[in-house]
Amino acid sequence: EAQARKHSWFVLQVLSDIFFSYKFTLKLYAKSAFIAVILITTAFFLTYSLHEIIFKDLPQVTDLTAKNPQVSTKILDRNGVVLFRIYENENRTILSLSEIPDSVIAATIAIEDKDFFVHHGFSMSGITRAALSNFQGKSLQGGSTITQQLVKNRLLTSERTFSRKIRELVLAILVEIHYSKEEILEMYLNQVAYGGNSYSIEEASQKFFGKSARELNLSESALLAGLPQAPSTYTPFGANPELAYTRQEEVLRRMVEDGYISPEQA
Repeated sequence: EAQARKHSWFVLQVLSDIFFSYKFTLKLYAKSAFIAVILITTAFFLTYSLHEIIFKDLPQVTDLTAKNPQVSTKILDRNGVVLFRIYENENRTILSLSEIPDSVIAATIAIEDKDFFVHHGFSMSGITRAALSNFQGKSLQGGSTITQQLVKNRLLTSERTFSRKIRELVLAILVEIHYSKEEILEMYLNQVAYGGNSYSIEEASQKFFGKSARELNLSESALLAGLPQAPSTYTPFGANPELAYTRQEEVLRRMVEDGYISPEQA
């Protein structure tokens, strides 16, 4: 029993020595110490919340290439003509960026993300421009970059929540670090929805023009590039086909503004 009391006293003495400096600080600087505790506690809970909302279960950006999107199975005749396409929900054929005409690339960048080659995943000017346009009652714009759209379609869901948007921004920055601009653009053009079951530039070209995307001219490229923002609205096969051509003119105007083509070409 005496040994136990001696041991307890020793422990208390050690603790007293350890916390002496803290007691001394609290006594002399009570207000400052209280503020410091509040700030540290707040920082801890903010960090924890940030992890739970944004970083917990965040997808790996390498999934963009490790988990390839589903492609359609094609049944051909003896001459190589496609007889049937077999797919579940998304009709997709993959093309390399080198197989896609420059007119498709230029039209897509001009209408979807004019700062694509200079930003690092997100564009503050694009977000500001979209906010001003929406506030002024002009055509509805989202302000998302091509990289953000790729992330949303391949790695996240389309739910409209603040946490999802923040996760999208974080992933977009990571994607820009891990992949080149050319790789991102290639994945986007092979992923984006052009209307109905057409989920790549190749299948969109086959659907609307009956030919490979390799053969698209400027006019056709401009029409297809305008579809992804609202495929059901801008489709030339819909109830208001004139909207497709109005959108096509908008794409061509943007291409002129950005120096991709001349007014005469437009």
